[in-house]
Amino acid sequence: MSTSYVRLNVKDKIGYVEFYNPPHNGLPAFMLKSLANLITKAGSDPSVAVVVLKSGGNRTFCAGASFDELKVVSNAEEGTAFFQGFANVINALRCCPKITIGRVHGKAVGGGVGLAAATDYCLASRYSEIKLSELTIGIGPFVIEPVVTRKIGLSAMSQLSLEANKFFSAEWAQQKGLYTNIYSSVEDLDIQVMLLAEQLCSYNPEALTRLKETFWEGTSDWDKLLKKRAAISGRLVLSDFTNKQLKNY
Repeated sequence: MSTSYVRLNVKDKIGYVEFYNPPHNGLPAFMLKSLANLITKAGSDPSVAVVVLKSGGNRTFCAGASFDELKVVSNAEEGTAFFQGFANVINALRCCPKITIGRVHGKAVGGGVGLAAATDYCLASRYSEIKLSELTIGIGPFVIEPVVTRKIGLSAMSQLSLEANKFFSAEWAQQKGLYTNIYSSVEDLDIQVMLLAEQLCSYNPEALTRLKETFWEGTSDWDKLLKKRAAISGRLVLSDFTNKQLKNY
């Protein structure tokens, strides 16, 4: 399996939104756009009761931003537009009227941690370590900070973002609330994701929609907030520090 894709597959009222971009599921702008669009499409599809966000491949859930695209950003507008891609996916998950389940089978880095945090209920394998490495290249996790802090708290977010060279274990992420449960194998993870999705499909869809609205109370300003955060990253990515660091990738 070597061809990149973003796709939506609906089966038994479950909408599986899946992305894949080898080797580490880093996300370029066009894939972020497709991902946001398909999440929105699944949310408006009357045949879908629950949405599962997952990725292909064996080792990494999502490595965050595509460094190849970051390297060629030439002005603040381009930088802002790139980081807005992650903001749009987070907002698509937030605004989706269906409950979203995160299926994290491997490592999550940078924006990948934000995607996991933006799902309503996230399950993971024991291999799903997390890292926010943005400071190491001269930027920061500004776009994903609100959704990650909302899930794990400010203290854990501070530790995660400041210890930018460190992978934190799946157990740590579960203790802090990013993952609801972790499983010893990807096979067990997939079984539990399906069981949870099937259970949610049996509930009153209107009740689930109203419950999700309560989960996300206080975030109605995120369209504007995340746009401002994208602009911060868009400016920083032009710095000499960042340009020097990106040459190492």
